[in-house]
Amino acid sequence: MLKRLLFALTLFTYSLSAFGQTTDSLTVIKTKWHKNRIAKQVALFQYHYGQKNLFAANENISFLEIKNTGRKAVFAIGAEEKELITTSNFGLRDTAIAAVNGNFFDVKNGGSVDFVRVKGKTINANRLDKNGNRARHQEAAVVIENGKISIKKWDGTSDWETKLAAQDVLLNGPLLTLNGIDEKLDTAGFSRLRHPRTCLGIKPNGRVILLTVDGRNENSAGMSLFELTKLMRWLGCASAINFDGGGSTTLWINGMPGNGVVNYPSDNKKWDHEGQRKVANVILVKKQARR
Repeated sequence: MLKRLLFALTLFTYSLSAFGQTTDSLTVIKTKWHKNRIAKQVALFQYHYGQKNLFAANENISFLEIKNTGRKAVFAIGAEEKELITTSNFGLRDTAIAAVNGNFFDVKNGGSVDFVRVKGKTINANRLDKNGNRARHQEAAVVIENGKISIKKWDGTSDWETKLAAQDVLLNGPLLTLNGIDEKLDTAGFSRLRHPRTCLGIKPNGRVILLTVDGRNENSAGMSLFELTKLMRWLGCASAINFDGGGSTTLWINGMPGNGVVNYPSDNKKWDHEGQRKVANVILVKKQARR
């Protein structure tokens, strides 16, 4: 009798979980996104779930969808070796269409704590722990070749990133999904707790999503990495990689009202567009240079 009761309870719990996931996936699929064409091959999508109707929480999501052809709209990396600069200032300095914050950095001394290469020059090297081990955000990378961006997974070797042939390499992570297969995430607080998030995803048709989820506010709770993985899958991405988040999460678009920041950065603890945190590097979307 006890075994039957435990089995029934397990089945009931699983059914509730599956129902919640189905409801959330349908919510995302049926969302009527507010779409704004930014440039050729670049569109902005935004939506605020304000009735606690996504993962039982309020969520504010903004993302760019870009054709990843290496023509008209191209990807690039903006980075500084030691100086920290706001995402919007990186974008303005490099005359970009848009910019999103990049990887993890040294808040006190500046510079990335992960490997960064720009136009063939190494800007920062990995900072390993005292045992020489990598952080989870050093086990994957975004690489840019001829203006096209892709995601690579660490092969387990110590000098993997230096052997990547691309001129532009930015280590980041954790990797969430690669070619339709979800990566295993740990259960540390960084993964399971809700925070503002920045993410890059790639669809099977090659289109790229640069996404921010706002958080640390009653208007938007943020997401765990498990929730973020599901969201990117429901948006159609076959591969997805997490970027630095929290107070760093910023999506900037040139020419948009105000200072161009379209999400609600949380570093000033206010629900406005003014709370940018200075960062070490960004992913840029730029117009293809005339030849």
